[in-house]
Amino acid sequence: MTPRLLPLALALLLAGPLAAQAPDIPPPQDVPYPGTIRVEVDATDLAHRIFRVKQTIPVQPGSLTLLYPKWVPGGHSPRNPIDKIAGITFKANGQTLEWKRDPLDVNAFHLQVPAGVQTLTAEFDYLTPTNGSQGRVVMTPNMLNLQFLATVLYPAGHYAHRIMIDPRVTYPAGWTVFTALDEEGRSGDTVDYKDVPLDIFVDSPVYAGRYAKNIDLTPAGGKVPVKLGVVADAPKYLEATPKQIELHKALVEQALKLFGAQHYDHYQFLFSLSDQMGGNGLEHQRSSENGVEPDYFTGWNEKIGFTDLLAHEYTHSWNGKYRRPADLWTPNFNVPMQDSLLWVYEGQTQYWGNVLAARSGLRPLPASIDALALVAATYAENRPGLSWRNIQDTTNDPIIANRAPRAYRNYQMSEDYYSGGQMIWLEADALIRSRSGGKKSLDDFARAFFGVNDGEWEQQNTYTFDDVVATLNKVLPYDWATFLRERLDGKTGLTGGIEAAGWRLVFKDTPSAYAKANARWGGADFVYSLGLSLGKDGTVSDVRWDSPAFNAGIGSGATVVAVNGQAFSPDVLADAVKANTDGKAPIALLVKEFDRYRTVTIDYRGGLRYPHLERIPGTPDYLTAILSPRK
Repeated sequence: MTPRLLPLALALLLAGPLAAQAPDIPPPQDVPYPGTIRVEVDATDLAHRIFRVKQTIPVQPGSLTLLYPKWVPGGHSPRNPIDKIAGITFKANGQTLEWKRDPLDVNAFHLQVPAGVQTLTAEFDYLTPTNGSQGRVVMTPNMLNLQFLATVLYPAGHYAHRIMIDPRVTYPAGWTVFTALDEEGRSGDTVDYKDVPLDIFVDSPVYAGRYAKNIDLTPAGGKVPVKLGVVADAPKYLEATPKQIELHKALVEQALKLFGAQHYDHYQFLFSLSDQMGGNGLEHQRSSENGVEPDYFTGWNEKIGFTDLLAHEYTHSWNGKYRRPADLWTPNFNVPMQDSLLWVYEGQTQYWGNVLAARSGLRPLPASIDALALVAATYAENRPGLSWRNIQDTTNDPIIANRAPRAYRNYQMSEDYYSGGQMIWLEADALIRSRSGGKKSLDDFARAFFGVNDGEWEQQNTYTFDDVVATLNKVLPYDWATFLRERLDGKTGLTGGIEAAGWRLVFKDTPSAYAKANARWGGADFVYSLGLSLGKDGTVSDVRWDSPAFNAGIGSGATVVAVNGQAFSPDVLADAVKANTDGKAPIALLVKEFDRYRTVTIDYRGGLRYPHLERIPGTPDYLTAILSPRK
């Protein structure tokens, strides 16, 4: 056999006998699964950080394929942690059954159900990460985050909403539990939840904790409860002031004024304040998972305000969960999703999340404008990758990269449909306001597009590009298809909305108060001057492609040890940048790469540059109107 023929022969071998050994995986059908599957999770093994799962599955004799969910709703990619599943066993009538993993789809398990068997028991352990290098930590001595998507096997051949689940969870003794699931009963620390379809089951995760508080955010006179369930590393972090609680209530009020409908029968924010359990943000129909640092309340800076995380995830109840892009809806969790409309799903949610943070007061107006300046500067100067890649293509990034770190994110780009999408929707809002004389805005689109069918939540209402364009045209007749495609496909810049809203991007020699407050990590930002950002120890976290630092030979991951012969600190480097504005004090950096040291000289004379927004005199100020609360 010649070397040229070897690959073909090998391919034929792999496609032939090996593939033939695996049974077909039944495609999902819109038919009910006979019977209800009981799922019992023991969440008490905090020492080993293990969720122990037992399922009781009604079955019929013959071939059975069970699926472990693969595609994560809200994650836009196949990243459910099947590598952390161990100890799988299947039993029927006291006998252990053999099983075989599908060689082409490792999330599928094939087995034969013997004659006379009506019930199958499946057991396995979900070995959660014990440190951050293995993935996000979801169990600590004081709290846990139980995502049912990671603790269930389900039968192939059925739509997810046609499979009924009877959930039961045993929690650590005395812990407080938050979830959108409705309780049916309790026995000690075991909670029996009401039966729900599989799609609602996996869309209803749990936060539980030793130190916890549920804060009522239901608006005055509201008929649909909204609560903020907080778990914390220690009791002191739970202490929220009345003013802070009022700001969170205002978030709910402003969201309802924006959308005009509620697509849930109750809503439960799941909120962890921890530096032990991993932070996150993940949307669900009747809840959301949100994880931030422990001092969210206790370290609050009134002038800077809170993060927009809660506002973003709450917006997703309307945009992404109730109304969902058509190519992101799939009949079960193992059919591949497509992400082409993430610039609406995430991009407009990013827009509304920041707007609602401002309107509610969670982030004051000056801080909101400063935050927008950072986004505008990113797409004005810090995305050289736009020269080869457009926003539309970044919607593929969750599948391409699965949120892995990048060496040169500004050039490679990543999930830029978030903030790049935010800039597109800002320009759309400003255009509508301008052309309608202030009588219409993107608020009208939000109410018409997302605020339909008040009270409906168990059904998903899908949309396409044409649906988005049609609703925009109902708000304001315009060539919206061309407007969107030019920006998504890279034919037009992304920062036009700033000036259209009556402001302009400028650079000053000091960072904004918002930028300073968000630099608590202690690093140094020289992105818009030298073209690099560094940690407080001098480690270079990012280098802007084709910047002075890049062209001088500094790469991401290097460490700056000294500046002009003086030990590195952010202030020392800033002084060096300021001193070289006349070109008489070149900036010499001693750089360490692995075990080598070398001196790099950067001939940069532009001084320190930090982004700000300032008003354009004589123009309408649409930005302030956008960010101001609705009455």
